[in-house]
Amino acid sequence: MAEMESAAAKQAVPAQAVPEPAEASLIWRAGGREISYTARAGHLDVVDSEGVLEGKMFNVSYLAEKVDGKCVDARRRPVSFCFNGGPGSASVPINFGGIGPRRVVPNGCGFVDAANYEVEDNPGTLLTESDLVFLDALGTGWSFVAEGYGTERVYGLEADARAFCRAICQWLEDNGRWGSPLYLVGESYGTMRNSVLMRYLGEAGVPVAGVVMVSALFDWTQNLPGNDLYYVGMMPSFAATAQHFGLAGENVDEDEWFDRASAFAGDEYASALLQGDRIDASRQRAVAEQLSAFIGLPVEYLIARNLRVSLEEFRRDLMAADEKVIGRLDMRFAGSALLPIQKASFYFACDDPASHAIEGAWYAAFRAFLRNEVGYRGPANYRLSVWGEIGIGWNWVHDEPGVDETTVAAPNVALDIAVALRRSPTTKLMIMGGRFDAATPWWNMEHTIAQLYLPRELREKIWFCRYGCGHMCYVDEPTLARMTQDFHEFYQA
Repeated sequence: MAEMESAAAKQAVPAQAVPEPAEASLIWRAGGREISYTARAGHLDVVDSEGVLEGKMFNVSYLAEKVDGKCVDARRRPVSFCFNGGPGSASVPINFGGIGPRRVVPNGCGFVDAANYEVEDNPGTLLTESDLVFLDALGTGWSFVAEGYGTERVYGLEADARAFCRAICQWLEDNGRWGSPLYLVGESYGTMRNSVLMRYLGEAGVPVAGVVMVSALFDWTQNLPGNDLYYVGMMPSFAATAQHFGLAGENVDEDEWFDRASAFAGDEYASALLQGDRIDASRQRAVAEQLSAFIGLPVEYLIARNLRVSLEEFRRDLMAADEKVIGRLDMRFAGSALLPIQKASFYFACDDPASHAIEGAWYAAFRAFLRNEVGYRGPANYRLSVWGEIGIGWNWVHDEPGVDETTVAAPNVALDIAVALRRSPTTKLMIMGGRFDAATPWWNMEHTIAQLYLPRELREKIWFCRYGCGHMCYVDEPTLARMTQDFHEFYQA
């Protein structure tokens, strides 16, 4: 460790000044319970395998001192490392929208007034089960790559997971928490990071007690337009959305409707797509009629597209008669249609009413909390979401364990999960997701796990928690209540 610190000290002065760390003693109260905790904000040194400073990772920690009046034994209390994804997203949403001790009160599927939002002690905080550390990936938030290190050495699937592995080890060392059960909680791309990270931590000799995947995607190829698995995976979520807007599934239970759509997607629909232009016209029409009944788009519309509807088309056309477009992260959200000239697909993907509805309030509440309550004075610019800079050029190359070929641009990190679970069969895995999530469709995740052919004893250790929500599960109040109970059972199991 001394050699690593010495080498790091020889690095050039970072490109930006690092504010002094800060902390404050606070109290969380909700549901008749009370937790006294310390909130800390600061940076962790990320030092590479050659002892060179790679960057400094900003983090916010919440450490319980007393739970319901009883003193906490920090050495044995679980600690969970939590993060969002992107690539290129800081971890404000999962903190101030999801499982941190404070949250912005959502407004159902409506917009939160960014000038009059309300912050409350989060009734669904994971602090009831574990201490929490929210990490911002290098290049996001207030985390940064060391001057002269080169972002190409950091911005990639494997390099990012290694950086998190090093940061987590540094935090455990700095805080004397090597004896604490370690959990990982990742959302969206954070589930891909989790998959590789849980293997890297195991290879570094760091035991992982449990891993939580929120809105998971493991096999990148399934998310690529042109791959029939893309259309199959989207279809059940399209069906759930059509039912939500009253265009399908009348008088059918929502979960039952999703199950019916999933069965159709994996059977008749997938079989029809695999036939390509060899499909008989009468069969194509019969499948189109079934598909139309599920997803609420006209039969002729579906036939004209050879039964294949992209997410962009569905978002734009489902509610076109009402001059509305629907969300990507949560398809229950609807906003005004784009201008006729605005046809760029990347712009449309980012112009998401599900994000616009609450993200600004999360950001403002987070900044106010750090400055006014924790006393942390960060720079004016906090890089909340920089996909255009980081994600676009992300290095997806991944040496998948046990596979001779190197995967280029489209990794399947489920293989890393399988290796990590086989090596550490006591590690628990919970996968959470929603029916209305079009960014990481539930069907695709289930399909990927099924294709691993895990031994029964490992497969039975995976918890699947499907909710009536979108990508950011915790925005939905009924889902937050169910997640809270599922977290409790998972951590206590």
